[in-house]
Amino acid sequence: MAKNASKDYFGWSWLVSLIFCIIPITSWIFGFVTRFKEGHWVCALLRIFLGWNIIWILDIICMIVSHHIFKLF
Repeated sequence: MAKNASKDYFGWSWLVSLIFCIIPITSWIFGFVTRFKEGHWVCALLRIFLGWNIIWILDIICMIVSHHIFKLF
């Protein structure tokens, strides 16, 4: 379980996930797909509408601090 906690986007390493998290379009798409794949429909929809600004900044901060993208629920 600790192994999955350090990887977020599709099981990629933290550094690769951080690079994709910094790029706005990939963060938006990968965040949506990741939450959709986990079964979090509401979070996936919120990422579609808020992913360009609020959630993108929170994703970057969370990725640097805790090595995973922002999880609303």
